[in-house]
Amino acid sequence: MAQEPVEDRPQRTPEEEAIKQTTRLVRELEIRDSVRIDTIYRMHLKYARVRQNGLTRAQNMERMQSIYNELKVLLTEKEFDRFMNHPVEQPRRPRGANRIAPTPVAAPIDAMPQKQEGRTPLR
Repeated sequence: MAQEPVEDRPQRTPEEEAIKQTTRLVRELEIRDSVRIDTIYRMHLKYARVRQNGLTRAQNMERMQSIYNELKVLLTEKEFDRFMNHPVEQPRRPRGANRIAPTPVAAPIDAMPQKQEGRTPLR
């Protein structure tokens, strides 16, 4: 199944994005303190709203650095190290989704099936 074009895909609201990011972080780091979870959610929500304004690459890098700086304060040293060293989950793409389709090559004329009298060529 082909991936929908970006403009056709429904965009997540900042609230949905913050919930997704917070849930992933809480699950990976096994955070159980509801006050910390709420604080992390509010931080993610703040930056999701900033992101919604459309950022340049440099602005997005600054936003990410600000997130890391805030997480460094909110998480324990062990949790932050685990967060920074955890491999990033990439969305799975169907095999060959980023490949360029090969250009069809025409078969040589002598390799083409010849029309036989009284028969139609196979299609």
